[in-house]
This record gives sequence, C-alpha cells and structure tokens, in this order.
Amino acid sequence: MKLLMRADVEGVGKKGDIVEVADGYARNYLVPKGFAIAATRGVAAQAAAMRKSRDLRDASDRSAAEEIAKVLVPAIIAVSARAGADGKLFGSVSTTELLEAVRDQTRVELDRKHLHIDEPIKTVGTHAVPVRLHADVQFQITVEVSPA
Repeated sequence: MKLLMRADVEGVGKKGDIVEVADGYARNYLVPKGFAIAATRGVAAQAAAMRKSRDLRDASDRSAAEEIAKVLVPAIIAVSARAGADGKLFGSVSTTELLEAVRDQTRVELDRKHLHIDEPIKTVGTHAVPVRLHADVQFQITVEVSPA
C-alpha cells in the first residue's frame, strides 16, 4: 500500500515521503496512529510541501548543532569524583553529572540522548565522550575526571 508519511518513522520513511508498506502495517499501525495517510493523486503537492518544510527545519537544526559543536569541541569539561588511591572511582561518572558539568561550564543545554557513552567512566583521567546532536553533526567532548 502506498502511503504519504506525516511523521518520521524509523525504518519506514521521513515526513513527506511516499512509501510502499505492507497493507496490514498500514491499516493497523501507521494510519491509525496518524503517522501516514493513503497516497492518492492529490497528495503529491502536499508531499512536496512537507518535504520542503522538513528540509528547512533540518537545515536550521543542523546549523544550530554546528554552533553548539563549535563551543563544546575546544572545551575541556572538568568533573570531580571520589576516587581511591589507584585512580578508580567509587562508582562512576553518570550521564546526569556530565550534563550538569557541561551546562555549568559552557552554558550549553544537552539532552541525555545526545551523549553516547559505551561504558561508564570509572577512572580518573581524560576521557572522550561522543556526542551526536544531528545526523550530520557528530563530535567528541573531552572530559577531565579528577579525584575529589
């Protein structure tokens, strides 16, 4: 079944795309939830308008993410935590603590979902934390963990 996407759905399509999906998936999920509408002949103009607005919003989001990256990449975020004599922390540096440190030191508000920490930070020293603000804007921030 051909549908016009009214919202971004992971693995299916983005807002304004005309996609072909299984009939049951369309009837039971996409259309009732308001994520898509049936693609008819008159929908092409509506799809073009949706794609245009999506592209404009995407461009503004990308430029905002690049501005944030210009601030965060050169910054070194200092975090202090209780540590033992061997340099291991009692616990770990949580995402929340990291977000608070970024906010306090650079005045940049980030969301938890933007930080992609594979393993918790459990040692004193310098660590690189990957940040993904936009599909095209990915960078690493430097976190310096010192014993408290």
